[in-house]
Amino acid sequence: MNLPNALTLIRILLIPLFVILLISKSFHSALITFIIAGITDALDGFIARIWHQRTDLGSYLDPIADKLLLASAFITLAILRIIPSWLTVIVMSRDILIAIGYGVLTVTNHKPKVAPRYTSKITTVLQILTVILALFSALHWRLESLFPLLIKLTAFFTILSGVHYIYIGNKLLTEK
Repeated sequence: MNLPNALTLIRILLIPLFVILLISKSFHSALITFIIAGITDALDGFIARIWHQRTDLGSYLDPIADKLLLASAFITLAILRIIPSWLTVIVMSRDILIAIGYGVLTVTNHKPKVAPRYTSKITTVLQILTVILALFSALHWRLESLFPLLIKLTAFFTILSGVHYIYIGNKLLTEK
């Protein structure tokens, strides 16, 4: 266990608090918690790279923590009707598809490298911005005009990223 992995665990532990704050409609505190979780994400990656503290555990745990945080945010915000439920279905479907694809590759003796693609990085940034803007909207801050565009961009890149992963997985399966 090193500092980057500890920061990732802190992010995972913040998820229940974040969801509880959302459910209780404490949107300001939820926003602060989400931002703190985001800071731990940035810090763990930065520290792992700069101080050469990358680990196999971290390479799996970090994306899992990100997915858990975003999935919790999207599901809860959809239940609260702050973001469209169809967007949550797209986000969750992509993540489930990636997990199934990873499982299939592992079962078929492929050793998929856990490495995010550029489309995946853009998707993650857009999903994070969508959650933040949703929380701003819930606080009645004047950013609602950007929200519909951001939702469409997030949906587009989430689908594009999912299709990209399907392509990569299919290519890996047909190569052997």
